[in-house]
Amino acid sequence: MTVTHAIEADILRRQDPQLADVLLAERARQSTTLQLIAAENFTSPAVLAALGSPLANKYAEGYPGSRYHGGCEMADIAERLAVERAELLFGAEHANVQSHSGSSAVLAAYAALLRPGDTVLALGLPYGGHLTHGSPANFSGRWFDFVGYGVDAETGLIDYDQVRTLARNHRPKAVVCGSIAYPRHIDYALFRDIADEVGAYLIADAAHPMGLVAGGAAPNPVPYADVVCATTHKVLRGPRGGMILCGSDLAERVDRAVFPFTQGGAQMHTIAAKAVAFGEAATPAFKAYAHQVVANARALAAGLAAEGLVVTTGGTDTHLITADPAPLGVDGRDARGRLAAAGMVLDCCALPHGDARGVRLGTGAVTTQGMGETEMARIAQLLAGVLREETETQKAREEVRELAGRFPPYPA
Repeated sequence: MTVTHAIEADILRRQDPQLADVLLAERARQSTTLQLIAAENFTSPAVLAALGSPLANKYAEGYPGSRYHGGCEMADIAERLAVERAELLFGAEHANVQSHSGSSAVLAAYAALLRPGDTVLALGLPYGGHLTHGSPANFSGRWFDFVGYGVDAETGLIDYDQVRTLARNHRPKAVVCGSIAYPRHIDYALFRDIADEVGAYLIADAAHPMGLVAGGAAPNPVPYADVVCATTHKVLRGPRGGMILCGSDLAERVDRAVFPFTQGGAQMHTIAAKAVAFGEAATPAFKAYAHQVVANARALAAGLAAEGLVVTTGGTDTHLITADPAPLGVDGRDARGRLAAAGMVLDCCALPHGDARGVRLGTGAVTTQGMGETEMARIAQLLAGVLREETETQKAREEVRELAGRFPPYPA
């Protein structure tokens, strides 16, 4: 813990010891367990500093140079920095950095391009589609007519022929490409071709791979999609939040869809933290990090397969792995609980073509900690050992604690 963090913790302990205990316990949890959730990461101390800055006090409805409140001079500079850095980092003509989350970014994209009742083609929920891709429990499924495409039963890869056929048959207003559980690169050029054939907008929901895109370790959807929605956390290692990238022709529509249509005041401390993260992501060190994330994911996937789990699509191109633990005698839900008890924190997920649930893992956080392929191989062994024999849980927990201790997320 840095000196600054120690001072802040001391202030909170005096002011609100009950909450201080919660935050200290969470810090201990993160420092003694393995964070294998694909959507999580550790931000830098600089990002955390921006999140705790005086900009947290500032109300800044509107956009730089056109605010509804006074005193926004520094807020305007911070937001312009975030916008300029995002545009440069991803090669976009326009960036909106105000979205509070990935879901709110998608909502704004739909609001900019669609009207209630429009038909939208997106990856079906059983195959890794997000809630905002048509779930009946979500605004997307209530307001729009979603048609779901799927993956090939044999390979687990997106069935692009089916995507084209469905597009021709349903003539959607928009085609969405992106997933929360698809471990392979998406062919954005092919999606662009399909969307153009039927006169549809192409929306890329790149929440998961966008950090890899920043580091040159994954294809960039910006040249192909009309609108790109993303999160600023996950592999990008920024604060929890969203962003939208688009061409200059859609800039005004996107901005108005964010504010005033779907959101109120911008969270200026978060926007400042986004600016910090974009700056960090433009460095050679981040490029090396992004490529190591992929190398680690491939090593972890290979280790899991060697231990008997069925890795979907046979591997990964990204930070993300999905696998079926059934050959070890456990389903995804039980696996998540057992592994949590052993200090390995991950998610369960739907598996294509069946009712079974698998596990979803990511290597963003452990790579930030400095782990490499050797550690990934050992993690795969520990994970499989716990799933085979629940009696191995305590032994694995001790080794996980030792491993996490050798690679602290925030070294002293």
